[in-house]
Amino acid sequence: MTAPRLDWLAGTGGPLRGDLRVPGDKSVSHRAVMLGALAGGTSEVEGFLEGEDTRATAAIFARLGVRIDAPSPSRRVVHGVGLHGLQPAPDALDCGNAGTGMRLLAGLLAGQAFDSTLVGDASLSRRPMGRVITPLRAMGAHVEAGEGGLPPLRIYANKGLQGIDFKSPVASAQVKSAVLLAGLYARGTTRVREPHPTRDYTERMLAAFGWPVRFSPGEASLEGGHRLRATSVVVPADFSSAAFFLVAASVVPGSDLRLRQVGMNPRRTGLLDALRAMGADITVEAAGEQGGEPVADLRVRHSRLRGVHVPESLVPDMIDEFPALFVAAALAEGETRVSGAAELRVKESDRIAAMAAALQALGARIVETPDGAIIQGGRLRGGEADSHGDHRVAMALAVAAQRADGEVRIRDCANVATSFPGFEALAKGVGLGLQADGPVG
Repeated sequence: MTAPRLDWLAGTGGPLRGDLRVPGDKSVSHRAVMLGALAGGTSEVEGFLEGEDTRATAAIFARLGVRIDAPSPSRRVVHGVGLHGLQPAPDALDCGNAGTGMRLLAGLLAGQAFDSTLVGDASLSRRPMGRVITPLRAMGAHVEAGEGGLPPLRIYANKGLQGIDFKSPVASAQVKSAVLLAGLYARGTTRVREPHPTRDYTERMLAAFGWPVRFSPGEASLEGGHRLRATSVVVPADFSSAAFFLVAASVVPGSDLRLRQVGMNPRRTGLLDALRAMGADITVEAAGEQGGEPVADLRVRHSRLRGVHVPESLVPDMIDEFPALFVAAALAEGETRVSGAAELRVKESDRIAAMAAALQALGARIVETPDGAIIQGGRLRGGEADSHGDHRVAMALAVAAQRADGEVRIRDCANVATSFPGFEALAKGVGLGLQADGPVG
């Protein structure tokens, strides 16, 4: 039996107005539960993302013997069992759609004294895991995958991990994090060096939980043999979720929207720089810090965007925001060029191909390249576009529909709940024209 499918009908709404707080940061939520589970003592997590991906991670640790209470929405109390206190699960651990969860868990579970199997949904089962498996095997882990390095992953009991100096061939925070988490259980020093700096959520949170870690843009290292101490974590609003509203308010005339307490980790905000280069009117207000992460309010007002050549140096800092950027580019004046973004082809979908096909179906002029695209800005028409079950593609298309000449049916949107529960209600509340049409199928 196939799962129910949800379609959206989207079209011109009104100007985006008001104050909005998007859900908590998914990356921080994953890591807070993981490190809280391995810490000694009880950790409280405020602002936890109530999405399917993060709930899957919490459910996995519950099955590994960790008590996790949910006294109220967006709050978790994690009763840590210590670095060596996890217990084997009786069967496979289901990561759902969470690529972050699976890759980080691969490193963490490689240090355990028992075997584990990680599985995922149909989308996650098509995502490559070889980039994580290779360094873990170099550390002495015994990890097996399906054909082509695809899930499921079978991770065997730790027989003695050794720290390595790993020069990663890809700029991936998930790969870096998997190696560092395995390094908690390894002898000696584990160091990761990257071709370009990536997000440092794992490093920052390890430090917040008391583990000595050294990091700078493009490099991180730690030694095994320490302990994690319970702490309180306040999760900032997710910049990737805010991204859709930053673009929507930029392209819809008359918009004036304020996004509250958005995570402003410098390894996450490349889209902000790209949009400003395109002429977006976005101001940063009330800057501060939550749980070791910088936060700020973002006020965005409508402006005329122009095409740009996106600097490759920004790509690692906006890898999840490219679907939103493609929409901004399709509605800007002139040409936008994206290169150095081959990583987009191995996300929940091939996001270059998915966004190109969807926007072309709405009349956009886009030429795919192996590692990006060339986008000619112009008008969009109504029609039908397929998200391919990718939550970020679906939300980006909902934004594109606000400037289309007719209604847009967006196919296969149920997975939006993996990262942004309540997107429809929040979007309509600030002026987007959007309604569900389903479930169907």
